[in-house]
Amino acid sequence: QVQLVESGGGLVQTGGSLRLSCAASGHTFGSKATGWFRQAPGKEREWVAHISRTGDNTYYTDSVKGRFTISRDSAKNIVYLQMNSLKSEDTAVYYCGASQRWSREADDYIYWGQGTQVTVSS
Repeated sequence: QVQLVESGGGLVQTGGSLRLSCAASGHTFGSKATGWFRQAPGKEREWVAHISRTGDNTYYTDSVKGRFTISRDSAKNIVYLQMNSLKSEDTAVYYCGASQRWSREADDYIYWGQGTQVTVSS
């Protein structure tokens, strides 16, 4: 079992920044990837980025490239999502997930956190 807890969401103005954290506990050694996804009201859960267990590999959806950075602190078992130059379309509940596959498909993620709300106001 893997437990994931997100934090760091909030209300920010357009152009602002937030850093989300995903703290993992339990049997995390089996996870090949930790990903961030988001879900806006009335929309499906959307992949944002994911990172390998070692942190050597990262992958981003096109809409956040150059603005978001995913990273991990392996000693603390925390994965971060630094979000800069935020836009109104980034407004969503952000979830982190753990997968035993290197994947951007939500169905491949077995464990999920409870989510954290990010609201970007114009």
